[in-house]
Amino acid sequence: MHPSSIKYQTDRSSIYELPLRAAEALGKRAERGYISKKQRGLQALHTCSLNLQMTTAASYFDRKPNAAPRPGLAHLQADPSSPHTPQRTFSSTFSSPSLSYRAEEEILVFELGARHLSAGIAGESNPRCRFGFHPENGRRVGDYRFYYPEYQDRPRKRKRDYNWGEEHELWRMDLRGVDLGLVEDKIERAVREAYTKYLLLDSKNKRLLLVLPSLLPHRLLSSILTTIFSNFQTPSITLFSSPTVNVVAAGCRAGLVVDIGWDETVITGVYDFREIQVFRTARAMKLVTKHMAELLKESADPAAASTEGPELSENDKTRLPFQLSFDSRYFDFAEEVVSRIAWCPTEPDATPQPQQNPDPAEKSPSQSPKTKIPETISIPSPLPPRQTLQIPFTQLAQPVEKGLLAQGSNIQTLDLEEQPLPQLIYTTLLSLPTDVRAACISRIIITGGGSHIAGLKTRLLNDLTSIIAARGWNPVQGRAARAVAKDPKPDQSRAAGTMLEPQVEDEITEKLEKEKMKRCPAEMVGEVRGVETLGAWAGGSLVASLKVKGVVEVEREMFLANGLAGARREFEMVAATQRMSLGARTGLGEKNGWTLGNWG
Repeated sequence: MHPSSIKYQTDRSSIYELPLRAAEALGKRAERGYISKKQRGLQALHTCSLNLQMTTAASYFDRKPNAAPRPGLAHLQADPSSPHTPQRTFSSTFSSPSLSYRAEEEILVFELGARHLSAGIAGESNPRCRFGFHPENGRRVGDYRFYYPEYQDRPRKRKRDYNWGEEHELWRMDLRGVDLGLVEDKIERAVREAYTKYLLLDSKNKRLLLVLPSLLPHRLLSSILTTIFSNFQTPSITLFSSPTVNVVAAGCRAGLVVDIGWDETVITGVYDFREIQVFRTARAMKLVTKHMAELLKESADPAAASTEGPELSENDKTRLPFQLSFDSRYFDFAEEVVSRIAWCPTEPDATPQPQQNPDPAEKSPSQSPKTKIPETISIPSPLPPRQTLQIPFTQLAQPVEKGLLAQGSNIQTLDLEEQPLPQLIYTTLLSLPTDVRAACISRIIITGGGSHIAGLKTRLLNDLTSIIAARGWNPVQGRAARAVAKDPKPDQSRAAGTMLEPQVEDEITEKLEKEKMKRCPAEMVGEVRGVETLGAWAGGSLVASLKVKGVVEVEREMFLANGLAGARREFEMVAATQRMSLGARTGLGEKNGWTLGNWG
């Protein structure tokens, strides 16, 4: 036996007995002739040193007890034949995923308009911030002129009709006088402030859903996407049109969206989340603010307002461009008055009469208490000379009626982009197919900044009902159409023909229709009805939280490489889809490209 194969039981022998036993074993091996006597001492010392190292630095497996059961505890061992709980094995297929897969990707939702930017996180009901593009927000660092006491009283540059509210707008549809570089700087500043102050998120790994108007110039759309991709490293942007997400926020699939914006009012017919027909008019809040500024100026200085400017006819005053010059401070004053006090009567000739403090003894007990309408409204003017304007309450409705309803103007002399809102709503419904019209007329969604004016929604629906009752759905208007409507003459050739036999009623079909009506109630179709919406941003937040793939998804690498020129047209996308259905397959790493959708 070799010395290295000797097993030492350190638990039964002390450390001092090991050298003696090793020496005895070597002595026996030497007597048998295996080793010489000279090497006996060296072998013994070497073996003792090895055993000391093994004893002092023993591993865990050397220290653990023997696995064999003790004789006295053999009756406690489990019997394989006895019933016992088997060891459970977990499959990776049904196990819960790791924590890294549970982390949900946050999607940011931005709504960008001509005068504001709203930003927030998908799944929330309201945006976390909303920015307006005011000229004071674009001051340079260290410019504190706005806080000087005399700054508000300084004379300002006078505004003509063509640039009214220009400093408060982010863009205009007519890009001939728009500085796109300045537009990009304003967007970058607003988005960066939203990220750093309100969202507090890293923009490099967050997808973005951008809600835009349904019509934008390609140069402006390219500037918006380039600014976001270049400065914030957003991986992808999904574009949604404002009318579509407004329908989603209203809980409908179809509807007629009346967006009363700043520069124009857009009326869009949406069916099954697709835009069918779009009409536009220049009658929007910009025109209402102009009329309100004119009213305030006449109340502040009637003599100057009557003598300033050329003499205009009554028809020219009611049309869109009227020649009046204003101080730039009138814009903020007029806009605040419109947002706070402007109203619209619900009927064309139903102007509420102010109460003249009636005698309590003459009041009948059947009358219900009503809110008292004051004769005049006192409005403190912030413009020099600082005074309190006394304006009749009924006159505060005139800017809304003139700007949006074209009161006092001849509709026959107005162009299509100057039509009043009820007439344009009727024209949009008339241009829709019959089934789409029946679904949209009962889901009229009035949204935008102008929809918050008191009484405006009811007035639009009442005027639309009156137009439908007077004209019906006949697209032909005029003297001949009215004559046919008064004295309809049946077609003699059809009357002389063979009469159709009456249809036999089917009992089974009637029973099926009754059962269907019990399960799902009938939808309201064909009646004029308004539907409330939560807004475009809330609709975009809802769509983003559902993880719905958008029609227009722009990837950062593809856009920076090719710009808008890399977008494919609609018919190209359809042709590619048809080729794939016939058997052609694209590679795993190949991307199908993207399309501009409604903005193409």
